[in-house]
Amino acid sequence: MDYVALNTRQSHAEQDTFTRARYRQMSGVLEGTGLRVLDVGCATGRGGAALKAARPDITIIGLDCIQGRLDALPADAYEGSICSSSCSIGAQNSSFDAIVAGEFIEHLTYRDALVTLDEFHRVLKPEGTLVMTTPYPNYLRNLVRDRTTAVGAHLSAHYPKQLRVMMRDAGFGDIRFRGSGNMTRLIGQRLPVMSLYGSFMIWGRALAGAPSAASASG
Repeated sequence: MDYVALNTRQSHAEQDTFTRARYRQMSGVLEGTGLRVLDVGCATGRGGAALKAARPDITIIGLDCIQGRLDALPADAYEGSICSSSCSIGAQNSSFDAIVAGEFIEHLTYRDALVTLDEFHRVLKPEGTLVMTTPYPNYLRNLVRDRTTAVGAHLSAHYPKQLRVMMRDAGFGDIRFRGSGNMTRLIGQRLPVMSLYGSFMIWGRALAGAPSAASASG
C-alpha cells in the first residue's frame, strides 16, 4: 500500500474540529511524569500541541510518513520526528513510555494494522501505554444510514472487542475502552451505550516479555 500517496490526498486531519479535544482525552490515560511519547500519524502537530499543553512534563516525538508535515511540527511541542511507516518504525526497541495514535489505525489495511501493533509493542518500554482512537462502525448514525467506516481513506474498520483481541495478540494487557468523538461534548465518555459515540478510545499496557504475533510466528 502506498501510504504516502494516500495520505497526501487526505487533508481531514488539518480540518477535524475534534483533534485537540481527542488528544486531551488521550492525555488523561497517560500515567506517570516525564514520559517520552510517540505521536503516530501526527500530521502537522495540531493534536500534539494540545497534548503538550495538557501535559507539559512529557516529551513528544512525531511520526508521519510525509516529511512535509513533519517539517511543520511546532518546535515548542515536539522534540523530534520520525518519517516512516508505522509498519517499520525507525526507533530502537523500548524507546518510548507511551504511544498515542488518534484516528490512525483505520487508515491501515487489516494486515498492516496487525504489523503496526507489533511495532508499537516493540518500541514501547515494558508497561508502556498505547492509547488509540478510531471511528466506531456501529455508531447509531452509521446504522441508520447503513454506512461503513471503511470508506475513502479508511482502509479498515475496527470494533472495540475485535481491536482488544488484536492488541492482546501483539502483547498488550489491561486493555480498556470508552466513548470518544464529538458526542462526548454532550454526554461524556462513560455511557455504556457505545452506539451513541462516533469514535472510541482504547488503551492498554505493553506486557513485559509478551511475544508479539510476528515474533511468535517467526
